[in-house]
Amino acid sequence: MRCLLIIFSLAIFTGCATSPALTTSDTMQIIQAAADSAPAGVYGKYTLLIQSTGTQIGDDRIFLNTELDYRDQRNITIALSHDAVKELNDHTGQAAIELFKGKQIQVIGDANRVRIDFTSRGQPTGKYYYQTHIRVTQASQIKVL
Repeated sequence: MRCLLIIFSLAIFTGCATSPALTTSDTMQIIQAAADSAPAGVYGKYTLLIQSTGTQIGDDRIFLNTELDYRDQRNITIALSHDAVKELNDHTGQAAIELFKGKQIQVIGDANRVRIDFTSRGQPTGKYYYQTHIRVTQASQIKVL
């Protein structure tokens, strides 16, 4: 009986410890959830419209943005790793940066609040802002709807 009680208690506490994945297309809800859970992320399945894309000089990652200006506080950035970009390029035969622009996508992953520091001549200025990022490390995390 005592063993059964311990197993039952563990089952209840384990169930309480895991939170369900967030499923939404509301960018403000995603941004708020990421801010509330910082520094941890919020795992979910997100449906988003990609309005702009970009790269960083000397970097082979791709950034997909829900706003035209990636610095907009309403923006969510989907950051595709080198491996995910290569996998998508190979699988689709199309440049990944062009594959998603202007399209509704579904992405699975953690939405994280990320601090972005302003720099001047390579040195931090002490000024910063926050963005919400979802990292994609495998092509299976993202698809066009």
